[in-house]
Amino acid sequence: MINKVILVGRLGKDPILRNTANGVPVATFSVATSESYKDDKGDWQDKTEWHNIVAWREKAEVAMKYFKKGSLVYVEGKMTTRTYEQEGQTKYITEIVAYAIRGLEKRESSVPPPSDNDMPNSGGHNRTNNSQNMSSETGVPEPIAGEVDDLPF
Repeated sequence: MINKVILVGRLGKDPILRNTANGVPVATFSVATSESYKDDKGDWQDKTEWHNIVAWREKAEVAMKYFKKGSLVYVEGKMTTRTYEQEGQTKYITEIVAYAIRGLEKRESSVPPPSDNDMPNSGGHNRTNNSQNMSSETGVPEPIAGEVDDLPF
C-alpha cells in the first residue's frame, strides 16, 4: 500500500513553529493548490483546495527560515487524519506530514536552501517559538481554538 502526496502550491500564511515537550521543532502551515476547468456552459472556473502541512525537525526549521505567506513550495509527504476534542465535540483534521519540502522560487540570495536529507538536529533557527500542548500519542500539535476551521485568507 502507498500513502504519498505531492503538492505544489502557495503558502496561505507564514509557518508557525512550536516545540514538543521534548524540544523537537514542528512547523505547521497551509498550502493552496488551484486548478482551472471548463464548466458545462464552457466557462472557465477556478477551484482552490487548502492543505494543512506538518513539518518536523530540520524540515520545520527550513520552513521557518525560507517560507512565508505566498511562497511557492513543493511538498512531498503522507496524508494523516487525527481526532481531538473541542468543547465536548470530536473534531477531525487531515494533514500532510512532510518528508520533503522545497522552495520553488528564485532566491535573491546565492545560498540555496539546505537539502532535506536527515541531518543531526542542531537546534536551528526559531523565528517563532511558541510553546503549545502536544498530543502525547502522536506528538502532533493540538489545534488552536478557531484555527482548524478557519481558511487562511
